[in-house]
Amino acid sequence: MKKALIGAAALIWVIWAAFHWDTREEAEAVKPEKPWMGVWTASQQEPSGEALEGMENRTLRLIIHPHLDGKKVRIRLSNQFGRQPVTFRDIYIGKVEEGAALLPRTNTRVTFGGKETVTIEPGMTAHSDPLRFKVEAGEDLAVSLYVPGESGPVSWHRLAKQRSYISGPGNHAAETEPGAFTQPIQAWYWLTGVDVIPHPRTTGGIVTLGDSITDGAGSTHSTNHRYPDVLSVRLRQEGIRMSVMNAGISGNKIWRDDPVYGPSALNRLKRDVLSQPGVTDVILLEGINDIGHTPHDYDAEHIIAGLKRIIDQAHERGLNIYGGTLLPYKGANYYTEEGNATRKKVNEWIRTAGAFDGVFDFERILRDPADPDRLHPAYDSGDHLHPNDAGYRAMAETVNLDRFRPDPPAEIY
Repeated sequence: MKKALIGAAALIWVIWAAFHWDTREEAEAVKPEKPWMGVWTASQQEPSGEALEGMENRTLRLIIHPHLDGKKVRIRLSNQFGRQPVTFRDIYIGKVEEGAALLPRTNTRVTFGGKETVTIEPGMTAHSDPLRFKVEAGEDLAVSLYVPGESGPVSWHRLAKQRSYISGPGNHAAETEPGAFTQPIQAWYWLTGVDVIPHPRTTGGIVTLGDSITDGAGSTHSTNHRYPDVLSVRLRQEGIRMSVMNAGISGNKIWRDDPVYGPSALNRLKRDVLSQPGVTDVILLEGINDIGHTPHDYDAEHIIAGLKRIIDQAHERGLNIYGGTLLPYKGANYYTEEGNATRKKVNEWIRTAGAFDGVFDFERILRDPADPDRLHPAYDSGDHLHPNDAGYRAMAETVNLDRFRPDPPAEIY
C-alpha cells in the first residue's frame, strides 16, 4: 500500500513537472525580444563629390565608435539616396587593433535574412540578423563590406571626422590584416547604424540633432572628440546607462534641404531621430546655417517656428527635448551683423520661452568675455565658427547630467 502511494505521488509529480516544464518552455518561446538600442548612427546624405563615382569590386572597411555596451549586435545599411540597387557580399564586423588592422579572431560574419549577400533598393534600409558579438563602449569597431558590382552613386555621411578605408580590387572583407586597404576615406558609405541589446538597467538613448558643430567639424580627426563623444564618456563615468547617437550633418539647416548638406532637420527628423532604436531624449542645436548660408534667413520668428515644430514632434513621441543655444560666430566667413542679431533673438527665445524640457547654454560657456559675439580663443578651431577639442569638451560639460539620471529633479536648466 505504502509503495503504491509513493508510486502515485511520484506519478503526480512527474505529470505536474512535465506540465509546468512545457509551460515554462512555452513562456520562454513567446517571451518578447529585448528592445534594441542604437549605439552609433550616421545620418545619410545625397551623393556629392567623390560619392558620385560609386565603387565596384572593392571592399570598404568603415571604422566606428559605439557609445554603449552590448552582447548582441546588428547593423543597418542604407541606400536612402542611391540611384540603383546596390549589392553587398560578405559583410563582417570586427574589433580594430590600429588603422585598418583588426584584432585577431574578432572579425565575424554578418548575415541578412540568413544570407551572406544582401541587395538594397534605392530609398531602403536593411537590418542585419542579430549576432552574438560583444560590443564595448568606446572601443572602435570595423564594419567591412564587399561591393562586387557597380554600385552607382553612394548614399553616405559626408563628414565623418574618422578615417575609414577602401581596398584595392577584390573581396577582403574577411581579412584582419590591413594591407589590402590602401585608400583612406573621410566619410561613411551606406552604414547608417549599429544597435545592441543593452544591459537591462539601460535607461535610454540620447540623439543629438544638429549641424557641423554636432558633427564635430574643427575637432581633431579620428580621435572621437565631438561633443556627443565626450558626453557619452561623461555619462559612463557617472554610471548613467544611456547611449548617445550623433545625428549631426555638416551644413544642415532647420528648413532648407541641400544637395550637399542634406535634408533639412524637419525633413529628416522622423528617420534620423524619432525612429532611432531606444531613443528617449533629444538635444537640438540647429539654426546657425539657416542664418549664415545664402539665401540668409534673418527672420528669427521663422527659425523659432521650425524649432517649435521639432519640439512638438518630439513631444508627440513622448521624448524629452533639450535646446542648445547657438554659438557666437563673429569672424566666420558668413558672419553679418544682421545675422548675429537674429541669432541673439533665437537664443533669447530658447532660454526664456519654456518650450524645451531644458536648455544647455553652449553660447554662455564658449563666448569670449572680451567680445561676446566671438568664440573664446581657447575654444576656437580657427575658423571662428567651429569649436576645437577643448570647445567640444566644454560643450559636453555644459550638459547637466542630472537631466539623464533616473527620476531627474524638475526645473534644471
